[in-house]
Amino acid sequence: MRTSTKLNPFKNLKHDIPASIVVFLVALPLCLGIALASGAPLFSGLIAGIIGGILVGVLSGSPLGVSGPAAGLAVIVLNAITDLGGFEVFLVAVVLAGILQIIMGFAKAGIIAYFFPSSVIYGMLAGIGVIIFLKQIPHAFGYDKSPIGDLRFNQVDEHNTFNELVHMWNSISPGVLLIAAISLLILILWETPFFKKLKFTKLLQGPLVAVTSGIVLTMVFAAIPSLTVSQDHMVSVPIPDSFDAFLGNFARPDFSALANTNVYITAIVIAVVASLETLLCVEATDKQDPYKRITPTNRELKAQGVGNLISGLVGGLPLTQVIVRSSANMQSGGKTKASAIIHGVFLLISVVAIPKVLNMIPLGVLAAILMVVGYKLAKPALFKRMYAGGMGQFIPFIVTILGIVFTDLLTGIALGMVVAVFIILRNNFKIPFKMQSEELEGKSKINIVLSEDVTFLNKASILKSLDEIPNNMDVEIDATNTKFIHFDVIEIIENFEKSAESRNINVKIINLYKDKQKEPIQSFKLSNGKQ
Repeated sequence: MRTSTKLNPFKNLKHDIPASIVVFLVALPLCLGIALASGAPLFSGLIAGIIGGILVGVLSGSPLGVSGPAAGLAVIVLNAITDLGGFEVFLVAVVLAGILQIIMGFAKAGIIAYFFPSSVIYGMLAGIGVIIFLKQIPHAFGYDKSPIGDLRFNQVDEHNTFNELVHMWNSISPGVLLIAAISLLILILWETPFFKKLKFTKLLQGPLVAVTSGIVLTMVFAAIPSLTVSQDHMVSVPIPDSFDAFLGNFARPDFSALANTNVYITAIVIAVVASLETLLCVEATDKQDPYKRITPTNRELKAQGVGNLISGLVGGLPLTQVIVRSSANMQSGGKTKASAIIHGVFLLISVVAIPKVLNMIPLGVLAAILMVVGYKLAKPALFKRMYAGGMGQFIPFIVTILGIVFTDLLTGIALGMVVAVFIILRNNFKIPFKMQSEELEGKSKINIVLSEDVTFLNKASILKSLDEIPNNMDVEIDATNTKFIHFDVIEIIENFEKSAESRNINVKIINLYKDKQKEPIQSFKLSNGKQ
C-alpha cells in the first residue's frame, strides 16, 4: 500500500517550512563551496541551488529529494572549464547534458536505479556521513583552506581528509572553535527527548537557533581581540553593487562552441555521472523515507534534465539530486517536496535581499550542523544492522564506505558494486544444488537435488562436484523442483552421464528434460547400458 503518497504539501507546511530552513542552511555553504572547488564563479553554485530547489522540486516526483550542485561533479567541472577554455563554453556542455538527461528519461533509463544492492546504497549513505563529519572538523577549528563543499579524499588545498586534521592544529581560531562547540551543544540538546517535548522546539529548529547564536556570538567576540572571528571564517555570498551588477552574475553559454567536439564529450560525461548520482540518491532517499514512498525514476531524470538545461542557460553549475541535503530534509521532519521548493525560494530571497546578513554567519556553525547530519547518516546502529545481515551484506557495505572515504563517491560505489557482484557469483557457485550421501543395502548412493534456478554461473561448482564423485557409486540427479536450467549445465550432466560408464557409476536422472519432451525421463541408466 502507498497511502503515504497522498500526503498533501499544503497540509504539511508546518513540517516542511522548518525542514526547508535547515536544508537552506545546509545548502548555502555547499553551493558556495562546490562552486569554489569546481573553479567556477561562486554565484554559479547559488544559481544551481535555486534552480535545483524550485524548478526541479516542482517537476520531480521525489517527496524528500533535494537537488543542487553536487560535490561529485566538482572534479569534472574543474577539468572541463580548463580543457574547454572557459566557463561560458562549459555552460554549453551543461545545456547539452540536460537535453541528454531528458532523452534518457523518455528512454526509461531510470530502471538502472533498481540494480544497486541495498548493501551498497547503505554503504553510500554511511560513507558520505563519515566523510562529511571528518571534513567539517577543520572548519569547526577555524581552518578553512579547503572549501566546505569539497568531499574528495585528495583536496584542492593539496592535503587529504586525514592530514588536514593534523594541519588544522597550526591555525586554530579560538572564536570559531568556541562558536562551533556552542552550536554543536545546541544541536545535541535539541535532539534530546526532554527538549523535543518543549513546544518552542517544534517552532524553532535547532540549526536556526545555532545560526542565530553564532551571529550574536560573532558580534560579541568582535570586541574581544583573542576571540574575534575574521571574515575569512564567514559565509561569503557575492554582494552586487547594483541591479545591473546582480544581473552580471548570470553568465551566458557561448554557443559558437557547438563546433567543438570536446563540448559533446563533456556533455555526455556530465549527463551520465549526474544521472548515476541522481539515481543513487533517489534510491538512498527512498530507503530513508519513513513513509516508504517510491520515486518515479524516469520522471526524476526528466526533471534533472530540465534543471540542467536551464542552469546551463543562465550560468549555473550542473546539478543532481544530492544525498546530504535530502538527508537533512528527512532528518528535519520534511514530509513532502514542498520543503525542497521552499528551500530554493529561501536561497533566492537571501541572495537578492539579505546577502549581508548571510555573510555574518560563521562557517563554524555550519560545520556543526553538517557534523550532526553526517553522524545521523553513519549511526553505529546502521553498522550493527548491516553486520547482523551477514557478511554478504556487511562486506560490500564496508568496502563502499572505505572507497568513498579514501577516493570519491562514484569510485567508492563502484568498488562496493564489484564486491557485491563477486559475492553474488560466489553464492551462485556454492548453492546450485543440495548433495547428500546415504547407505542403501550396503551400497553408497549420492543424491543431488538441483535448485529452482541453475544458471551458467553454476557451471563450475556442478562440474567440480561431479568430477569429485568416487567410482563405483549410485548417483541420482533430481531436477523436479528446477524451473530453469541453462543448456551449459545440461551439457555437463550429459557428459558426466557418458563418462560414468568407464567409472562404474550408476546414474539416475529425474525430470531433467521435462521442457524438451512431454514425458519426463526417470529411467535408471546402468553403467553397462541396461535399463
